[in-house]
Amino acid sequence: MDKKKPIKRPRMDNPPIGARGPIANGPMHTRPLVALLDGRDCSIEMPILKDVATVAFCDAQSTSEIHEKVLNEAVGALMWHTITLTKEDLEKFKALRIIVRIGSGVDNVDIKAAGELGIAVCNVPGYGVEEVADTTMCLILNLYRRTYWLANMVREGKKFQGPEQVREAAQGCARIRGDTLGIVGLGRIGSAVALRAKAFGFNVIFYDPYLPDGIEKSLGLTRVYTLQDLLFQSDCVSLHCTLNEHNHHLINDYTIKQMRPGAFLVNTARGGLVDENALASALKDGRIRAAALDVHENEPFSIHQGPLKDAVNLICTPHAAWYSDASCTELREMAAGEIRRAIVGRIPDNLRNCVNKEYFVSSGYSESNGAMYNYNPIGVPHSTTLDPHPGPPGGIPTPHSQPHSTLQDTPNHMQPKPESSEVH
Repeated sequence: MDKKKPIKRPRMDNPPIGARGPIANGPMHTRPLVALLDGRDCSIEMPILKDVATVAFCDAQSTSEIHEKVLNEAVGALMWHTITLTKEDLEKFKALRIIVRIGSGVDNVDIKAAGELGIAVCNVPGYGVEEVADTTMCLILNLYRRTYWLANMVREGKKFQGPEQVREAAQGCARIRGDTLGIVGLGRIGSAVALRAKAFGFNVIFYDPYLPDGIEKSLGLTRVYTLQDLLFQSDCVSLHCTLNEHNHHLINDYTIKQMRPGAFLVNTARGGLVDENALASALKDGRIRAAALDVHENEPFSIHQGPLKDAVNLICTPHAAWYSDASCTELREMAAGEIRRAIVGRIPDNLRNCVNKEYFVSSGYSESNGAMYNYNPIGVPHSTTLDPHPGPPGGIPTPHSQPHSTLQDTPNHMQPKPESSEVH
């Protein structure tokens, strides 16, 4: 009989003075408890939070592995993309008031259920924009110049004796200047990719029904108003929209048939935007000349399993487009800064990137005088010495001026739109 996986006891990086024994048997804390749910390293978060909170890590893959201490007492939670919080999971937490996704996507949290339970869900949409945009361009260039495949041939010992062998090996290399790059979702990263692509000679078009008129003029781009038009006109399609119930498998058998024969496809946004069965078939038939994916429907991705295991002309990277040493530090500082604002300020008033404010209306947390959201569920007295809006050390304020797209069927301009590409 299989042994039941033990529940992991949370580790305390900043134990309260006078704590006796393991945390599970320690006294109630006078300061709020903040837990990193699916990781162990709190070295960057600790300096930002240690004077206002007790910080623990759980290193859990599901709520069944989270210790009862955290479920009962944690008022704040930090989480990467390796754990999912459904309504049932959220109901296990007895004191939780804020969740911060260390990344931009929130598709692994039921934000509606969280809001109705009085739990603010926040993300970090402003990090890693340059890294993801640079990676996207790197993948596009590899598809056009076939650098990845040519480098592998050299590594495998292939000898290129003359132009005929080079021509044979490099068959499919294409000139960039004059080709059309179609961008789906012109948020922060989509815009950054567009500006980079113009420098390489691309004619850049985009589809994003939730941006106001005139954005295309300010960036010098061409706007199309249907996905079909973008697919029909593009030599290369790059996805930069969030994943939601409306655009799951946005690229599928039907939409692939609307693409130009032999077009390229790049996805550094969310794996669920692409039907991998349809993509594998299109690559095999040559309807898509080549594709590059940094994100996948099932992660961690294995090239030896799933519909893409035998796919040709495919580059796969391990959801690493967001990463650089600088962006990782910036991301974690910004996430911890949002937790800090929740502790020393008000929820959700003082939060910069709360994505579920609209669901608080029905949760019974509005005040009788009609001022909505004006409450402090953590219960920490408002500080007269701490800045309620501290920025993360070395961080960059998140821009609010540019709208973001989720490419939903029904736009909701009252809800902040998180950028698509992120740590998943």
